Amino acid sequence: MAASGHTEMSPLEILVLHNVNHRGRDKRLSDVCFLLNIDDTHTVNYALRKLLKAELIVSEKRGKEVFYRTSTQGAKLCEAYREIRERCLIDGLGRMDLSGEELSSIGASLRALSGQYDQASRAASSL
Repeated sequence: MAASGHTEMSPLEILVLHNVNHRGRDKRLSDVCFLLNIDDTHTVNYALRKLLKAELIVSEKRGKEVFYRTSTQGAKLCEAYREIRERCLIDGLGRMDLSGEELSSIGASLRALSGQYDQASRAASSL
């Protein structure tokens, strides 16, 4: 994110911003926490407040729920981050001489491994 000109953001704030921006859908605090697998809603709520203050997201109250979405400035920052990430990471994958099918297979294996790790972590915490 520093390459995009925002050096003041914590890793959690970056994750929250990208999650709020994902798919262009409004999200509630509980949605963000669920998707990031974070139980402590207070830390995510604090990150949301900091992003609101920085005008990277906007909020809208609907009934008792508050929904968040990226502002124009926040969406532009996510796009700039995507472009930098693509230049640094995706272009490098092209030099690894892997087919799209092989990359998909590697991605599926990593997702399965991540799921196993999450399950083991939950089991260990309940002991």
